[in-house]
Amino acid sequence: MYPYIPNSEPEVQAEMLKFIGTGSIDDLIADIPEEIRMKKKMDLPEPFEDEAGLYRHVSGILDKNKTAGELVSFLGAGCYNRYVPAVVDEVVNRSEFLTAYAGEPYEDHGRFHAMFEYQSMMAELLDFDVCNVPNYDASQAVGTSLRMASRITKRSEVLIPGNINPDTLKAVQTYMQPDISISYIDYNSKTGRICIDSLKEKLTDKIAAVLVMNPNFFGIIEEKSQEIADMAHAAGAMMIAYVEPSTLGVLTPPSRYGADIACGDIQPLGIHMNYGGGVAGFIATSDRPEIVDEYPSRLFGIAPTSEGEWGFGDVLWERTSFANRDKAKEFVGTHAALWGVAAGVYLAAMGPKGMKELGEAIVQRQVCLKKALSEIKGVSVSRFSGVPFEEIVVDFSASGKSVKEINEKLLEAGIIGGYDLSGSFPELEGCSLFCVTEQTAASDIKALSEALGRILG
Repeated sequence: MYPYIPNSEPEVQAEMLKFIGTGSIDDLIADIPEEIRMKKKMDLPEPFEDEAGLYRHVSGILDKNKTAGELVSFLGAGCYNRYVPAVVDEVVNRSEFLTAYAGEPYEDHGRFHAMFEYQSMMAELLDFDVCNVPNYDASQAVGTSLRMASRITKRSEVLIPGNINPDTLKAVQTYMQPDISISYIDYNSKTGRICIDSLKEKLTDKIAAVLVMNPNFFGIIEEKSQEIADMAHAAGAMMIAYVEPSTLGVLTPPSRYGADIACGDIQPLGIHMNYGGGVAGFIATSDRPEIVDEYPSRLFGIAPTSEGEWGFGDVLWERTSFANRDKAKEFVGTHAALWGVAAGVYLAAMGPKGMKELGEAIVQRQVCLKKALSEIKGVSVSRFSGVPFEEIVVDFSASGKSVKEINEKLLEAGIIGGYDLSGSFPELEGCSLFCVTEQTAASDIKALSEALGRILG
């Protein structure tokens, strides 16, 4: 008997079976063939019959984890150790937001308003007119953006650069099946940016969209984004910018270098990493009807009510799979609305000035990290000449040690090292992607530098 597994008590089971007129649990699974049923008891530990004992046991398991809160972390690669203001947790843990799922304005007070405010602030940050209610993550946002472009242009091929997040790429490859084909643009081996010559070669009148990750996965700013957008538009294609929103306090917003659609993840905007689960995607565009009509996700707007007040509700509800299950253009699934509330509170607390200061702080720390690492024997930070933002490629190939070995030694010193690029980019064997955030202190950079000096010395 396991008190914390619902209905595991024999007396409760007997009462339920009697109520529904069934003799045994086996009667309920009669349709499952006998040969594939589990015959033995599950190998479970002895049950804890009191809450205190269970809590102590689970806490002991959790205490084995080492987190970025206890260690110094230089790991980014799409999930960032950002500071989350206390006000964000205070608001998102309120019961009306924390427990809300998919209600309507008349039963889910406040959530539609909160989402409208989030959308408005995101649109301002991205310099676009429209932003959606958050979907699963950046990977889905990128995939949906590419499918939107395919429907708008009535073309079925997209161009994706070789310097995007490899996890995103895997999801997008699945998301494009079976009707949209992918061609790949090389990245320049010297700059780390998209290779313009490769783009010219691949760009045809069959291409629906060109994707640009900015900054790209190597942390490098795609300085020729406007040129890429112009080339895409000249070929009748759309340009989609996959951006990191917390950079936009200092970097040019995507609408100003020709992007038709912007997408990405809002995790850097006040959302804890949560072991990789604190993610939610966004899509933003102009308010051109032919584009807005292709959003599969929910959009909340504001309108006057019959009582002379203001109300918040769905815009063009019929676009979504909620309204039209059988003939929807794309299935949208569950939205990550709670993280939209978190990002909305974060943006409201930071304001334009705070976002600018955040970007400046990250750039300063990145410069300090680059300088410190450049002074270590066997380490190179000039693998790519492109200008980085919050992440830099560090080349250890001259040190005689692998990234895996180095990361293991760093962890022993209480430091989470960078992302090993060789797994997804074999041509970058010996290279690691190191990240800084506003939480990276000068003492952290010093500790990393000293640890690497000992490991490589």
